[in-house]
Amino acid sequence: MPTPKRRRCFRGSFGSRIDGVIPECGGALEAPVSSGGLLVGDFAQQSSSLGSIRWLQVQSAPDLDLHSQLKELIPEQQSMASNVVVETLFSICSLSLFQERLKKLKSDHGKVQLGNITADMVIGGMRGMTGLLWETSLLDPDEGIRFRGLSIPECQKLLPGAKAGGEPLPEGLLWLLLTGKVPNKEQADGLSAELCNRAKIPDHVFKAIDALPVAAHPMTQFATGVMALQVDSEFQKAYEKGMPKAKFWEPTYEDSMNLIARLPTVASYVYRRQISFFFLFLSLYMLTLLIFGDLVAFYFIRKKNICGLPYVCCGILFRIYKDGGIIPPDNSLDYAANFSHMLGFDDPKMLELMRLYVTIHSDHEGGNVSAHTAHLVGSALSDPYLSFAAALNGLAGPLHGLANQEVLLWIESLVKEVGEDITTDQLKDYVWKTLKSGKVVPGYGHGVLRKTDPRYTCQREFALKHLPDDPLFKLVSKLYEVVPPILTELGKVKNPWPNVDAHSGVLLKYFGLSEARYFTVLFGVSRSIGIGSQLIWDRALGLPLERPKSVTMDWLESYCKKAA
Repeated sequence: MPTPKRRRCFRGSFGSRIDGVIPECGGALEAPVSSGGLLVGDFAQQSSSLGSIRWLQVQSAPDLDLHSQLKELIPEQQSMASNVVVETLFSICSLSLFQERLKKLKSDHGKVQLGNITADMVIGGMRGMTGLLWETSLLDPDEGIRFRGLSIPECQKLLPGAKAGGEPLPEGLLWLLLTGKVPNKEQADGLSAELCNRAKIPDHVFKAIDALPVAAHPMTQFATGVMALQVDSEFQKAYEKGMPKAKFWEPTYEDSMNLIARLPTVASYVYRRQISFFFLFLSLYMLTLLIFGDLVAFYFIRKKNICGLPYVCCGILFRIYKDGGIIPPDNSLDYAANFSHMLGFDDPKMLELMRLYVTIHSDHEGGNVSAHTAHLVGSALSDPYLSFAAALNGLAGPLHGLANQEVLLWIESLVKEVGEDITTDQLKDYVWKTLKSGKVVPGYGHGVLRKTDPRYTCQREFALKHLPDDPLFKLVSKLYEVVPPILTELGKVKNPWPNVDAHSGVLLKYFGLSEARYFTVLFGVSRSIGIGSQLIWDRALGLPLERPKSVTMDWLESYCKKAA
């Protein structure tokens, strides 16, 4: 794909004045910006999920450069080691407050037990086992996710939006995750400008995606695009040249920011080249019929054998979905709004939904499959592109990110069988039918949460505000009333409440994004913000290679018998 012409974007550090540039390259400036920054005072007091009190700093307007903010955080207060331990135990050069804090934690409390590991945990996917450091967010079973100590409602209140009272900008959350500070509107817009400037995609990335069959799952195409981006890894170049470990975070920052900036363009390219399965098999049948005759054509369709000449032909003839047009970016828009625009959706409500969607899907602590995978691969000093591509492959699993696709498909099958005007009793019968067939009700339950997912709740509030009369939303609401009591009655589910996936597909379909196979790509774009932020801090803190111990069934049986 030829690289579309882009408007001139701000280059370099945007710590200097950027008047006249932000409207061109960074965020929708619908709300006036005070010269004093975010008007919520110098500090906002927040209570953590542990009940302690923390103070969250709110940024002032002059500090516009995110990279400079991190440089202040990471190398600052180098002499603090002398205040906590004997100086000779530490190399003081370039140690940050956070690195020394980590060293002190290890030296003072390294032998403290964080819990007992049971055989059930080893067999059951390490559920409930504390074994990973993840700074950007913390998941509480009752309260839900907190981003640097802030709940989702608090983020909606404190983080800047594209307009007054609007949904939070993902750029603001990115700033929060990286610095622990709430940005003001000017800082969020400056970050939009930086991401805009970093978003140019090399042509070889599109060629790599085009080499795949058009019917390949969108996540396969998306992960391929990310791997193609890896050619430009700054970390790989710097590592091969040789650099001190204390500086690893800087090329990791460059890679992570470039990756986050470029993903919407790659993801929208994947979306715009998709075709529906209806047209795929229709074209397959017609071409096979033309070339081989009716009997062979029927064989291909019946067996769903989509290889060979017919598949190649239909791939050539039906290459592009959505009228075949690739939409260039609009650099006057913010990150999420521009993503929505490149997908082909410009309804202002859809832009707001995309801002909310990207924000709430960005991070969910480190134990989930995609986040843990990125951390694990990154601990081997694989660059952010390699780490994130691995994370995407985990996200594509039906038990993780693919669940949002399964929810909409399940709801559509429900409507097809029973109809939209469904009674409570009919809905109960269908839920029981699903469970008795050995399947799960998609969108319900969670590995950690024990109450309704706050990400579900905020999406429900969005729907109540913007699409209260939508039939599918009403069905989702009715499921909220019906499913939890049934799962509780079943007695096998620790959490019968809806998670984030139970609602997102219905919202997206309402605004026209109805291709369920694509939903996980949206999730992937969002998750890059949390994963990229943590990878930067992994390198800044000098976290080691992850290497847990595994055991065999024989060892486990023998150990348990001796311990009994």
